[in-house]
Amino acid sequence: MQPATRAAGSGREQRPQDAARSDQRAGTAPYPTARELELYLHTAIPLSLAMQVSVLAADAMQVALQAPLAPNVNHRGTVFGGSAYTLATLAAWSLLHCRLKACGAPASVVLQSASMRYQRPIAGAFAARAELASTAQWPLFLRTLARRGRARITLCAQVSSDEGHAARFEGEFVALADGAAGTDAGGDAGGDPGPMG
Repeated sequence: MQPATRAAGSGREQRPQDAARSDQRAGTAPYPTARELELYLHTAIPLSLAMQVSVLAADAMQVALQAPLAPNVNHRGTVFGGSAYTLATLAAWSLLHCRLKACGAPASVVLQSASMRYQRPIAGAFAARAELASTAQWPLFLRTLARRGRARITLCAQVSSDEGHAARFEGEFVALADGAAGTDAGGDAGGDPGPMG
């Protein structure tokens, strides 16, 4: 069960999913459909097309992507670890990209640092489901982005297959507002945002 948080300026409790819906209503653009996000990924990030990535779900709380084994196979007949890492990164990047667009906060999103813990080999199609590490981060993240033109936030992704959970990804992403300098994240973003877009 997800914890409730107290809505600002009110005495009632607010669940994280309600806060996300409020973010969407306050934004200037709707969340993309799964098909729209899939087409965008295939065009903007060609590796996703080579991996045959498809979008299973895309909403305010999560993005779920899937890929087949064949274009991502390693020498042992299981999923290449780099492909699993890439799918998790794409899922997390997509969630942040879509949330920013829906909030009317156009920004470039780059990966600053990440780790992946592999739990078992994957012998078939695999999926990555991304979510915010903590929904409580989101309001501060948006305020920092608006005030300083850059901000960072942590996202997590779970990689799984028909056999169950296979890996867990955690990454720190930096958003750079359109027009902001992109070579020094500084402030709350901290350090160099890195080259991963």
